[in-house]
Amino acid sequence: MDGKNQEAIASYIDSPEKLKSLYKRVLMVVSLSQIFGGAGLAAGITVGALLAQQMLGTDAYAGVPSALFTLGSAGAAFIVGKISQRYGRRTGLSTGFIVGGLGAIGVVLAALLNNVIVLFAALLIYGAGTATNLQARYAGTDLANDKQRATAISTTMLMTTFGAVLGPNLVEVMGKVALSIGIPALAGPFILSAVAFIAAGLVLFIMLRPDPLEIAKAIEAHKHKIKANKTPAMQTSGNKKGLAVGATVMVLTQIVMVAIMTMTPVHMKHHGHGLAEVGIVIGFHVGSMYLPSLITGILVDKIGRTAMSIASGITLLFAGLVAAFAPSDSMVLLIVALSLLGLGWNFGLISGTAQIVDATEPSIRAKTQGKMDVLVALAGASGGALSGMVVANASYAALSLAGGLLSLVLIPVVIWSRRAA
Repeated sequence: MDGKNQEAIASYIDSPEKLKSLYKRVLMVVSLSQIFGGAGLAAGITVGALLAQQMLGTDAYAGVPSALFTLGSAGAAFIVGKISQRYGRRTGLSTGFIVGGLGAIGVVLAALLNNVIVLFAALLIYGAGTATNLQARYAGTDLANDKQRATAISTTMLMTTFGAVLGPNLVEVMGKVALSIGIPALAGPFILSAVAFIAAGLVLFIMLRPDPLEIAKAIEAHKHKIKANKTPAMQTSGNKKGLAVGATVMVLTQIVMVAIMTMTPVHMKHHGHGLAEVGIVIGFHVGSMYLPSLITGILVDKIGRTAMSIASGITLLFAGLVAAFAPSDSMVLLIVALSLLGLGWNFGLISGTAQIVDATEPSIRAKTQGKMDVLVALAGASGGALSGMVVANASYAALSLAGGLLSLVLIPVVIWSRRAA
């Protein structure tokens, strides 16, 4: 780091007002990138299973796209975390989004060639956008104090809503655009994903200056110098129990959410629902994943991580029950089920993320967060892969019921952590 950069960073340490202003600016920039990132994510997940079903001719592997781009996001989460730790959030996040955009272009090419191998490879790369979209939520917390962290997470996630709700509702429009240029209709939403992910990466690369993680590291180092009795080595081990509980909450909510979400479009198509109706249901689902974020963040900061983790488990249980017992021709009940599914995921992700941030310090934060998101991504990949097999061998109702019951595991985990603490 050159002298000029050191001077700039020192100015934020010496001026709380300047630091507060930077914190707000970082939230604004990350939020802007999340609008694009949300559109890129939602457009792809809406039709991924349908595209695979069309190209493979069977439902048994309809969950593979979700599993692949979630598996790809696991590797990307680790790499983006490492890059962010070494070079800053700006470099790590912008790289991840742009690579995800290239993956979306690959999916369009695979559909054009009708090549399943190219499709699967492209979906792995597309996963980088999914991982980066999630990791961006951490950037808002770098300069937040412990009473602002969940609110900072929720602010950036809230902005994802605008793109995430718009994406599924453009599925039919993008399908027509694709057909007009000689590309299969189901590949159309991935054109939107490519443009949106690359735009998100460019926003971060151009506007995220100075880097919030670098400032946070400097503030941490400054505090260690003032408190001579505390050394960096003593501070970087992390709170292992906090990490374990936060990871468990995020992993379980991700498995349940991905499994049920992945097979809902296929279930709907089998029972006579059109692509526009699928887009509406998924739009409500993705909106519920992100729109309640601001209220959720305030609740997590005010009433605690434990209470909101328990609320996540209960909400996901109701989501599974409604999805399992809803008549297949009932759009209203499917919207209710998928909305509850998104809300339960929202509660779990924000409360779990807050626990991860609480348990780490800036010197190890980005790479630790990357590792945690690897676990979340692998959980999602497992849920996506198994969901198609469960539905093919049992039913959508069985899958939904199993997911709802699995979410109850959250309650004893967080109660145990509270008693242990």
